[in-house]
Amino acid sequence: MFHIKRLYSFILQSFVPVFAMTFGICLFIVLMQFLWKYVEDLVGKGLDNLVLAELFFYAGLSLIPLALPLSILLASLMTFGNMGERFELTAIKASGVSLLKAMRPLIILIVFISIGAFFFQNEAMPRINVKFRTLLISVKQKSPELDIPEGSFYNGIDGYSIYVKKKNPDIGMLYGVMIYDTSKGFNDMSIFICDSAKMRMSETKDFLRLSLYSGQRFSSDKETNVNNNTPVYSDNSKNTPYSRENFKIKDIIIRFDANFKRIEESSLEGSQISMNLRELNHAIDSLKYTLDSLNRDDRNFIKRLYLNPQVVDTSNVYNENNIKPINLDSLLNTFSRTELISIYERARSKGESGASTFQYQSWSKTTMQSKIRYYQVESHRKFTLSFACIIFFFIGAPLGAIIRKGGLGMPVIISVILFIIYYIFDNVGVKMARDGVWEIWQGMWLSSFILFPLGVFLTYKSMNDSALFNTEAYGKFVRKILRIKTNPIIENESEIDPKDVKFIEEIDADPQMVQDLRSLDSNTLKDIIKNYQQYKYDRNVQPIALAILKERNESFFGIRLRNIDYEETKQSYQAFSKSVLVTLVLYIPGLLSSFFETNVALLVNLGYLIFTIRTFFYYYDFYKTIDRKQKTSKTSLKLLGLYILPIILYPYLKKEMKEDMDNLR
Repeated sequence: MFHIKRLYSFILQSFVPVFAMTFGICLFIVLMQFLWKYVEDLVGKGLDNLVLAELFFYAGLSLIPLALPLSILLASLMTFGNMGERFELTAIKASGVSLLKAMRPLIILIVFISIGAFFFQNEAMPRINVKFRTLLISVKQKSPELDIPEGSFYNGIDGYSIYVKKKNPDIGMLYGVMIYDTSKGFNDMSIFICDSAKMRMSETKDFLRLSLYSGQRFSSDKETNVNNNTPVYSDNSKNTPYSRENFKIKDIIIRFDANFKRIEESSLEGSQISMNLRELNHAIDSLKYTLDSLNRDDRNFIKRLYLNPQVVDTSNVYNENNIKPINLDSLLNTFSRTELISIYERARSKGESGASTFQYQSWSKTTMQSKIRYYQVESHRKFTLSFACIIFFFIGAPLGAIIRKGGLGMPVIISVILFIIYYIFDNVGVKMARDGVWEIWQGMWLSSFILFPLGVFLTYKSMNDSALFNTEAYGKFVRKILRIKTNPIIENESEIDPKDVKFIEEIDADPQMVQDLRSLDSNTLKDIIKNYQQYKYDRNVQPIALAILKERNESFFGIRLRNIDYEETKQSYQAFSKSVLVTLVLYIPGLLSSFFETNVALLVNLGYLIFTIRTFFYYYDFYKTIDRKQKTSKTSLKLLGLYILPIILYPYLKKEMKEDMDNLR
């Protein structure tokens, strides 16, 4: 048990620092996204540093639910990727400890983190959301800082448009000032033109004082009605009089509130973001009870209005002892024309009144149903974060054990792709649930339903050491489906066991040859072992070169004891040529049939695609046979070229393969 405890301690010590680092990075990234989104509302308003710090603090806390699942995914993937890359997972499995057992301490840790995430969502997030939203709304509503530019009109003050030709910021003077005052409306507009002006803010920052020097004021002149003292404007704008005023010094007081005012947090009370789970359930029950009451009232109203009509008791229809069926035509014939018009008017009025009542009730019920859905979405959100943390751990840890790549390269790419998939499905599900398209539980748990099977699949594959990313296994599967013949030389290749390699003293070798081979570097020796005929050696050079590599403690990984000859490559070349011929035969019909939507066109294009893939495999086998990896590094581009323009690319590939075959002779 002692070694198990030490193993658990080692795994925890490997995971926790990485998790802390990735959580900080992810939180910083999403916080920068918040900054880019609201940067226009923050810049140019003269906000205090404490206000900005408070805003970013609450924004960071509100973004924890977004950063936590991504950080768990990235940390688990990096931790197990590093352990796999350093062969620590191999040593753990060799000691008899399964992967799931090695993950046990982290599973317990993630469960505790998930429980903490639930309580954070339920207890802390409502308070954080209220403070963050009220502060953000207050920042948005604050007036921008007064900064009048040179050479253009400034419209930052309501009712005023100010033009300044030049400014002197050292003494606070403005030169070449023009002010359009429309605060009392365009019919009472005033224009101020002055040589210079000075601007001051009141101590309470509620008013702006402009002192104008050496200027004129122009304003429209009003004709006053003597009876009621109301201004009267002339209908002819060309003859409208105006007044002109010259002044040496004139002060203008402008109402301009530059203070930062917080809105009350009580304004968000009753919204779904300010409630915990208990309050949400109580609000949902209350709204459902009110909605049921409205539905009950509507049903009773319909019964009274349409199903139980009151009938006038007339002698020719009713009597005390016998009730006769009502004939509406006979009943209406008993009334005069004036009475009928009055009856029809009352019926129409009653119908319109009922329709308006139903319309108002319908709008009220629709609003109430929308509120219920919003509250239900928020109540489910309390649980989805915790479940997402568990799912992402069971995706990241097995995936890291499979790919065995640590660091911030491949794990970051995979984590971002998986998180984008989760984020897209989560947003789609929330929108569908909120709009009433899907059931609430279907929309809110959509992303979890999609990623949960992936976590189970990856955990199963990693526990059974399945080669999930083994391209050769997938290649063999495709070969089997498309019935592609494989060169037996490629299938029967085997690596060299260092134990079978003899030392140089145990080999009866020519001393001069040993001396010549020792002067070569290890990569050249490995190439000589595989292709000794190209270097004008016989087969006896292979054990000597292997012995020299063993002396140097070199790895034998990738060395195959086979010699390539012309006949071997010819088999792959012939298979490639036959497949290309069939591809060219199907190319023209497939191209022409693409313009017709028929089953024959679909079959022809499908056959063309299959033989293009077969041609690609034979081309790959050809260069794998002669061990030219540089030729297969761009096979995907060549496959695309074969599919689009095989007539042009085929002669080039054929010439290239013929030259490589001739070099083997």
